Amino acid sequence: MEKFKVLYIDDEINNLVGLKASFRLDYDILIAESADGGKEILEHNPDIRIILCDQRMPGKTGIEFFEEIASKHPNPIRMLITGYTDIESVINAINKGHVFRYISKPWESNEIKFAIEEGNKFYLTQSMLTQKNEQLQKAYEELDKFAYSVTHDMRGPIVSVLGAIELTKSAETLKDVQEIMDMMEKSVQRVEEFMRNMHYYYSLKRGELEIGEINFEELILELKDLFTPNANQSNVLFDIILDQKEFLRSDIVPIKIILNNLISNAIKYQRMDNDTKFVRLEISITKGNATFTVSDNGIGIDDAYLNDIFKMFFRATSENTGSGFGLYNVKDAVRKLNGDIQVKSKRGEGSEFKVTIPSK
Repeated sequence: MEKFKVLYIDDEINNLVGLKASFRLDYDILIAESADGGKEILEHNPDIRIILCDQRMPGKTGIEFFEEIASKHPNPIRMLITGYTDIESVINAINKGHVFRYISKPWESNEIKFAIEEGNKFYLTQSMLTQKNEQLQKAYEELDKFAYSVTHDMRGPIVSVLGAIELTKSAETLKDVQEIMDMMEKSVQRVEEFMRNMHYYYSLKRGELEIGEINFEELILELKDLFTPNANQSNVLFDIILDQKEFLRSDIVPIKIILNNLISNAIKYQRMDNDTKFVRLEISITKGNATFTVSDNGIGIDDAYLNDIFKMFFRATSENTGSGFGLYNVKDAVRKLNGDIQVKSKRGEGSEFKVTIPSK
């Protein structure tokens, strides 16, 4: 087990040497002869977990030192050591310096060790609570965005469909009805895309990975069946190239989410004036990794947006409708598989997404 850092500040060198000698095998002991020296050590060692400090020191008391570092270094557990047992110092230590424990001189080795161990437990508990609070705050932020997106992205298409239904009541020709039906189809497709991405989102949150050997021949057939009709309808040449030198063990669900979203976007965001549209998926499995490269010659992405495209509900273009959910799901799936994703894109020339996934 790796030793954690303990800082001991005392103006009596014998006490410093004695404590370091007693606990050098148990902890990584750092020592300082003054409050200023302790502060300097703390600046260079932000991972210090426990601070032991003498109360009566020249220039600055232990309470004053703890009070001074409280805002910038709130995480270390603070313990005050002193031979003066007046109750006012104890109260001030607790109220001003947020001291975890008060230890009287001369201290016993067993007492110091017990105090450090108890302080470390408290440190770990606080760290866990801080991490959970950060996760909870992130969840709240995502929930706010999610609630807004549901009301916005679901309501818009539904209102469009209702409006189209009203128009059909006064349509005079079959051509008018066909145009209205096209409008309704696009609106329903937006709802379907949003629901699909929500399904992907909750699939990623479902829990532990289910690891198995991936059959890429079957996956390629599934992708072709899924996207070839849409590609043909949009006059896009859709091609898949497989270079498999070894097997890959991973979870098929996040991999499908990654590929489905990237291919769908590549087909959707094409340039209307381009007569040679293409979307290419290259799959390479070698050296313990799978690499998926999805490239196209579509509308591309502005450099200013490349750092934001994986944020929830972010849309880099208004040229086509989208939920702003897809690339967020892609990034989340890549993260869950301990992978990496890189993007190259130039506005008006196309994009390339390269995903690397390690075999489990």
